[in-house]
Amino acid sequence: MRLTCALTGHRVLPDHFNVNCLYDALEERILAGCDRFLCGMARGFDLTALRCLADLREKYKIILVACIPYRGQERGMESEDRELYRMLLDACDERIVLHEAYRHGCFLERDRYMVEHADVVLAYCTQDEGGTAYTVRYAAKMGIEVVFLKC
Repeated sequence: MRLTCALTGHRVLPDHFNVNCLYDALEERILAGCDRFLCGMARGFDLTALRCLADLREKYKIILVACIPYRGQERGMESEDRELYRMLLDACDERIVLHEAYRHGCFLERDRYMVEHADVVLAYCTQDEGGTAYTVRYAAKMGIEVVFLKC
């Protein structure tokens, strides 16, 4: 069975965030049948999860998909995150660019796109507001399973 997993989480991760826990959760999703992962390419959780998946790809046959809200998304990032973004973008098998330039609402549009093309959402959501909470609520509304990460 082939399943697609969308990733969503906060842009700022707490100091106590456990990357090994994330790695294990991603491997659990793979073992549960997920072989395609949609990543929104935002700093923080998205890029951290994508880095783990790039490592896991050495062990498993998985497809990594960059879901980019607009071309040039990385330009607003700090240089370290921008370098990581570009490196991980090169590691992706597919790139989906929703808009050629920034437009109001494009990040939420990207989140909806990922949910609508996923069988399950892996979420690191510790707040009731913001894009991650919006994505989790949208997935629930659409009847898509949400697996909450407790790392």
